[in-house]
Amino acid sequence: MNIIVELVTPGRFFKDAPIHSLNEELKKRGFEVVFAADQEDLLRIVDNNARLAGVLIDWEESPKELIRKIHDFNDELPIFAFSSSNDVTDASFEDLNANVEFFGYEISNAADIAVTISQKVKEYTDAVLPPLTRALFNFAEQGKYTFCTPGHMSGTAFQRSPAGTLFYDFFGSNTFKADVSVSVGELGSLLDHTGPHKEAEKYIAETFNADRSYIVTNGTSTANKIIGLYAAPAGSTVLIDRNCHKSLTHLMMMSNVVPIYFRPTRNAYGILGGIPKSEFSRETIEKRVKETPNATWPVHAVVTNSTYDGLFYDTDYIKKTLDVKSIHFDSAWVPYTNFSPIYKGLAGMSGGRVPGKVIYETQSTHKLLAAFSQASMIHVKGEINEPTFNEAFMMHTSTSPYYPIVASTETAAAMMRGKVGRRLMDEAIERAIRFRKEIKRLKAESDTWFFDAWQPENIDEKACWTLDPNENWHGFRGIDAEHMHLDPIKVTLLTPGLNADGTMAEEGIPAAIVAKYLDDRGIIVEKTGPYNLLFLFSFGIDNTKAMGLLRELCNFRRDYDANLEVKKAIPSLYEKNPSFYEGMRLQELARGIHRLIVEHDLPTMMYTAFDTLPHMAMTPHEAFQRELRGEVEEVRIEDMQDKVSANMILPYPPGVPLVMPGEVLTKDNRAVLDFLLMLCEIGEHFPGFETDIHGAYRQPDGSYTVKVLKQA
Repeated sequence: MNIIVELVTPGRFFKDAPIHSLNEELKKRGFEVVFAADQEDLLRIVDNNARLAGVLIDWEESPKELIRKIHDFNDELPIFAFSSSNDVTDASFEDLNANVEFFGYEISNAADIAVTISQKVKEYTDAVLPPLTRALFNFAEQGKYTFCTPGHMSGTAFQRSPAGTLFYDFFGSNTFKADVSVSVGELGSLLDHTGPHKEAEKYIAETFNADRSYIVTNGTSTANKIIGLYAAPAGSTVLIDRNCHKSLTHLMMMSNVVPIYFRPTRNAYGILGGIPKSEFSRETIEKRVKETPNATWPVHAVVTNSTYDGLFYDTDYIKKTLDVKSIHFDSAWVPYTNFSPIYKGLAGMSGGRVPGKVIYETQSTHKLLAAFSQASMIHVKGEINEPTFNEAFMMHTSTSPYYPIVASTETAAAMMRGKVGRRLMDEAIERAIRFRKEIKRLKAESDTWFFDAWQPENIDEKACWTLDPNENWHGFRGIDAEHMHLDPIKVTLLTPGLNADGTMAEEGIPAAIVAKYLDDRGIIVEKTGPYNLLFLFSFGIDNTKAMGLLRELCNFRRDYDANLEVKKAIPSLYEKNPSFYEGMRLQELARGIHRLIVEHDLPTMMYTAFDTLPHMAMTPHEAFQRELRGEVEEVRIEDMQDKVSANMILPYPPGVPLVMPGEVLTKDNRAVLDFLLMLCEIGEHFPGFETDIHGAYRQPDGSYTVKVLKQA
């Protein structure tokens, strides 16, 4: 940060000369000085330049509300006010409480004023940098010569090899200076929670409204396992969202617990719905405990909030209703909920403690905040045994953590503090809502077809929009009132072919075709369903990127209506199998995939696939132990009915398990198998449209096999 922006009134020598002298002194100290034409120009510069180190104004000539407006953008930014006299008695309490430093117009004081400005800027950068990151920066700047790990020694080793030099030059010197050893005492310990690491965790807990927070350097997959290992001892029973992330299935394979699954809904689009209120009641849980072999009253519960597609629960209701010792909200996709009032009551850390319960929330800092991949956090509200919890933490944490990941987690928290963070959040929400409205406008203006947005009719209010059981846009049947709420920044677009009521149109455009078209134009879709596309409007999405997406969606409509050849419209798909796609056009491709989906009756499949869960023949832990002993065999996926699955089976998207280890698909669950077979058939008929199915293995002939337990 080395930019000073000035708004001063030119044309009078007694002001111009001191300011000119000051600018020369500031330049000597490495500052860049830029000039604002007027108040509006100044505020635009403050709003659009995060590298600003300070603002210099003429106290007598500037509007008195200017300081408040600057403060509203950034309440930490230093302001330097010049006056031709020492009379600043017209300053209000609000002005004086802001970061304002007053100076007089004196030529001889330029050097002293530059020193003061430099000191205030240093205080500002120290204030905005969180504790561990500041300590890491300071250590890197000192350039200490170490005889410990890592072996590249601040990047020196890389520069002794041609390949290493290219690698070093690509990432830059500070990347390697910040990759330091746990032997560096002044940085403290992530595992022991000492020094700047401890300060960082306190800083994060305060920022995210938690009693205690932990930095996790191997993603929320690891964070989920840490909590589960601590909260659910071997032999205990746990309540787990059936639409859980696969890391929780892995937890159950590692730890010998008895799962009882919350049963969520899905709609015809295949969008993951919420868990009905009845699933949280004591009566339902009592019934499930009686039905489940070896089950006891659950000690712990896991709820995915929000869902992949952006559906939040009323978490206050869940916290009060669920009769368990601890509740874990897997909130990997929504680390921003504490920074806008629209998420109040919809997040794990919302509100205060719940008497007699511990509330956990895991968040992937890297997903929708600004942090490196694998950066994650655990937040805790309530009493835990910290030494015992830390044993679980250390079992899953490397003794050589990557400090830049740790620092990026803390910096992501720093970015969200104060007015700057809330403004970032507000802008992201507003940008997503504007984009949604543009989609609706273009659809209304189109003379053929256009994409639709999955949302209620009225989105003028900046809010998480409630799913009303009396409305049909969402496609869920029999949902509870005031229970699920749609996050505005998770934008799901619908392609033609499938209606909200579950009926199939005669013609359709499967979303995977659109996703491949966009990919060839540098736009990556977060998740692709049969007829829907998910886009995440995080802070990194600016107006340029939003308009770029809108433009390419319009281009797809144009190219589809023109019925371009696949070779021209989606070159990467053509290259997968030139002989197959030679001469094929977009509408023929869409018609072929759509016909397969209609033949398999996708809507009925989506509605019925989760009416009953597969039979649990044994726990995931027991099934995995059998696999480790080699008691498995491979069968074709179409032959897996009535056999015990050795692994979880989950297709991407949406990336949640359809079959758990130890479960048996019976004729009652035929819809699950039919869905998997439909995905396989689409990939078999149309090269490039193969689905990634975890737990299923694609053979050279295009068929899929799965591992099942050998029958005795």
